[in-house]
Amino acid sequence: MERLTPAELRELFLFEKLDDDQLDWLADHGHIETREAGTPVLTEGEPATCFFVLLEGTVALCRNIGGQRVEVSRSSLRGSYFGATQAYLELDQPTYQMTVESITATSMLQFDADEIGPTIRAWFPMAMHLLEGLFWGMRNTQATVGQHERLTALGALAAGLTHELNNPAAAAVRATAALRERVAGMRHKLALLAQGAIDPADMPALVKLQEKAVERVAKAPKLSPLEASDAEDEVADWLDEHDISGGWDVAPVLVAAGLDVEWLESSLAACPVGVTGSAVYWLRYTVETEMLMNEIEDATTRVSTLVGAAKQYSQMDRAPFQVVDVHELLDSTLVMFGGKLKDVSLVKDYDRTLPAIPAYAGELNQVWTNMFDNALSAMGGSGTLTVRTFKRDNDLVVEIGDTGPGIPAEVKSRIFEPFFTTKPVGEGTGLGLEISWRIVVNKHHGDIRVESVPGDTRFQVVLPLEARSAASG
Repeated sequence: MERLTPAELRELFLFEKLDDDQLDWLADHGHIETREAGTPVLTEGEPATCFFVLLEGTVALCRNIGGQRVEVSRSSLRGSYFGATQAYLELDQPTYQMTVESITATSMLQFDADEIGPTIRAWFPMAMHLLEGLFWGMRNTQATVGQHERLTALGALAAGLTHELNNPAAAAVRATAALRERVAGMRHKLALLAQGAIDPADMPALVKLQEKAVERVAKAPKLSPLEASDAEDEVADWLDEHDISGGWDVAPVLVAAGLDVEWLESSLAACPVGVTGSAVYWLRYTVETEMLMNEIEDATTRVSTLVGAAKQYSQMDRAPFQVVDVHELLDSTLVMFGGKLKDVSLVKDYDRTLPAIPAYAGELNQVWTNMFDNALSAMGGSGTLTVRTFKRDNDLVVEIGDTGPGIPAEVKSRIFEPFFTTKPVGEGTGLGLEISWRIVVNKHHGDIRVESVPGDTRFQVVLPLEARSAASG
């Protein structure tokens, strides 16, 4: 095998400061490899067994993003290096982080990673301590801050969920208390019936009237405040004309149940003469009871929906990797942000024909959490949040857009870097998008793209419709 002499090695900037013994070792252990134009040198994800130094030609460094070859950079600089660049670290099963391809015919100096790694550690012990400290320190810091980021996001979502649960729970408690009073009133009416205050012969007509009112409650139209006020005036005047006391107190209840003057005229005409007043109050208790039961049902359904969304979001009792409907994941995450969406216009443009995809559902929810939180933060709590899904080639795309001020061009290329953030100190760790990148790109072999101008920022999360070999994230 062809090799370089120590003198030739010293001409390479990487080795120019080494002593003669070290250059002799490199000359003995390194050999020249050549590649034709268009042929691979090494492949991303394969075991990192070789360390290369470029001698002649041009190489391209590429990443596999969304199943596509994306060129990150290319170099023709003599002495540039690639391959097992972390051979000096004692890592378990290291792999190549990029694919390297020959653009032109190339020649490279190749070293065995298992040989050069221990040698570098022996030659530069203090430097190795510093480099290992930097490497592991950054990795541990990233893991710790990432965990903190997740806990902070989870805490914020838990607070929002608690607030959202409190509203329907409190409504159910209030409605239950009011219902208790109305049931007590109904018992009073039954007592009057038992005492003969109401002729038992009139009861069939009152019961029929009650059933018609209950049906009407379910179909009650939604009135604007002005329409409701006008209708209440009309009903109150009608009650006064029929010598029924407390019209201004009864009218709002009847109108809310959809019992307008026209309905009262036609329905009460079938009642026996002399019981109109009793019939109206009977109706009041009936519709109030029905509306309160509806309110309790709505409140408890809302609680159940929130709990279901929380379970879907957390992916409790589900396998980490499964076939999921992305729309369910998006909706469950949006529910978690209910408290922050009150002043935001939410637009959902889902392509419901998209199939379910194989994915790590819980981790995708973390991606949506980071994306929604960033969008809402950028808009300052008001604006339009757009969530869109569509198919592009063999991928499913989730697009999350906001109407915030946009991402400045000078920082756009850095937003996925660890610890980089544009948020004020204390409001962001700079790991939200970096975590999202690792989940989407490394674990799902997808991609994240961003387009941004003032008033229109769009993040696109590209996910393969079919499972691809997942890398460890």
